[in-house]
This record gives sequence, C-alpha cells and structure tokens, in this order.
Amino acid sequence: MASKLVLVVVFVFDLIAFALAVAAGQRRAKFTIGVKSGQSYCHYSSDIATGLGVGSLLFLLASQLLIMVVSRCMCCGRALRPGTSRVWAIVLFITCWVTFIIAEICLLAGSARKAYHTKTSSANPPSCKTVRKGLFGTGAAFIVFTGIVSELYYVYYSKANDSFQPTRDTGIGMGAYK
Repeated sequence: MASKLVLVVVFVFDLIAFALAVAAGQRRAKFTIGVKSGQSYCHYSSDIATGLGVGSLLFLLASQLLIMVVSRCMCCGRALRPGTSRVWAIVLFITCWVTFIIAEICLLAGSARKAYHTKTSSANPPSCKTVRKGLFGTGAAFIVFTGIVSELYYVYYSKANDSFQPTRDTGIGMGAYK
C-alpha cells in the first residue's frame, strides 16, 4: 500500500515548487533604456526571479528524488507483480521522468537567462533581452504534470509491489519434453 505520508510530502513539495515558479514568472525583470556618458544601456529591475526559479527547481528535484528513493527507482529491489498495475507503473515512470526533465529545463533556462540578462548592459544600440513571458509558466505547468504523474506512479508501483513473491524453482522443468 502506498504511504500516505510520502504522498503528502511529495504534494507539498510540488505545491511549493509550483508557487515559486508562478512567482518567478510574475517577477520577471523589466528594463528601461538609460543614457550615461553618451552611451545607451539597459537598466533592469531587481532580479528576485532567479532565486525563485532556483528554489522551484530544488523543490521539484527533492520531490522527484523522494519518489525515486521510496520506489527504489523501480529498477532495484524485488520484481513487480505482473498485471495492469505493473504496466501502468512502467508507463507512468517514463512519463514522470519526461515531464520532470521538461520542467527542470524550463526552470533552469529561465533562471540562468534571467541572471545573465539582469547583469549585463550593452553598447549602442542596446539589446535589452528578457526571459520570455511564458517560460516560468511552462515550467509551472510541467511541475503540476510531474506531481500528478509521480504520485500516480507511486500508487501503481505500490500496488504492483505488494505481496508479490517470485517462486523459486530448484530444478529444471522437463515434464513436457518426455
């Protein structure tokens, strides 16, 4: 049976990661073009979004690691019971990793680009680039997908893992070859 404590902790971590990603998207750096000593430069607003994006990334990573440690990443431990639960566990395991990687890439790209563009200024004419508006939003959406899929994976993994004891045959079955 799936541990309710694990499910609650994973849900809380994913909820925090989602909230931080949404906050990072709302706190995107804005810029104004300033002139100093006859040269134009980009003046960006404060950059809290980088920290929020990295925090979101770390909470999502902690959530994923918790699920994988508890389920032993599905590759270690005893074999899963054959059946529908095992099939769903495998499909959800793969889907969980795909959505996790996409979410992490969005959050990492948004945080790295945000930090880079906030610290630079350029010559005439200035090229004031900021993070695309939906990058952290996309990361937040994939955090939700990852949370749902990882919890479903854990539930199906637990169903397939419960009470399955592989049989040990001590001899070679040759009965049908007489």
